[in-house]
Amino acid sequence: MARAWSIWLTLALGALLAFAASLTLGSVRLDLSAVLHALAGQGDALATSIVLDLRLPRAAAAFACGGLLALAGALMQVLLRNPLADPYVLGVSGGSAVGALSAMLLTLPWLWINLSAAAGALLAMLLVAWIARRDFRHGEAHATVHEAGSRLLLTGVILAAGWGALITLILTIAPEAQLRGMLFWLTGDLGGADRFGLSLAVLILALTAMLPQARHLNVLMMGEPVARALGVPVAPLRLSLYLAASCATAAAVTAAGSIGFIGLLVPHMVRLAWGNDQRVILPAAALLGGLLLMLADLLARTIIAPAQLPVGVITTMLGVPAFLFLLLRRP
Repeated sequence: MARAWSIWLTLALGALLAFAASLTLGSVRLDLSAVLHALAGQGDALATSIVLDLRLPRAAAAFACGGLLALAGALMQVLLRNPLADPYVLGVSGGSAVGALSAMLLTLPWLWINLSAAAGALLAMLLVAWIARRDFRHGEAHATVHEAGSRLLLTGVILAAGWGALITLILTIAPEAQLRGMLFWLTGDLGGADRFGLSLAVLILALTAMLPQARHLNVLMMGEPVARALGVPVAPLRLSLYLAASCATAAAVTAAGSIGFIGLLVPHMVRLAWGNDQRVILPAAALLGGLLLMLADLLARTIIAPAQLPVGVITTMLGVPAFLFLLLRRP
């Protein structure tokens, strides 16, 4: 465990440095002393407003959403036994997007947009779980986890296609004045993520729930027959994996829209660096995901400051070459 703690502490230190950079850098640069005074409530009004009202909530939301997406990606890759699975593969983001865009189309307040996004994500989760309920209830009836996972994956892909059609319909009929906000949300935007408490709470709860199952996840990766022989409750474990990954994805998408490549890339990076032990991977993925999304958000805020880019554009532009590099490195 000493090695695991050294990995986690290193990533936590990196996340802390990225958090400090997020508070100091931007269209208005603040030195560290000004940030500390603002955090203590002793700075001038402008610095205090910038730090407490803008940068602190955004940086915390970036860490929470990045951690949620990376954790969900790691769980989905175990559940489906597919290294290309990502948090959005079961259509949760599509349902959330339909809910959020529908609220935007009706010009509802931002609170209702978040609630609609959460409701759409919940609806997508329930639809997939209902359609694939036999796999969750009677996992023993399937020869392999791969077969059940393929059925679950197919269910998510079909529903995601349906959500995509609804998204296209909403964008087609939306007034031009609303299209920019809708496209920002679809590509991932932390500009409105000022309430980060729920995302952080879901991240902590998901980690707390899944870490005790990490040994079982390691066994499940060896195949369902081996897991059953060793007494692993396969069907309940798969259900808990699905619920944890879906709730983590729903919380992230509700707060920040659809941010690509964090959930796909980070688990690969962690496995290549530190092996495939889920006891190490799950916390490390959450920390590294939060670190990378904070850095991506910092770039989105500073590249063309004072204007801002959608953070999802940055993660995709960096994620594509990084993922191709990882693929080319594999033997």
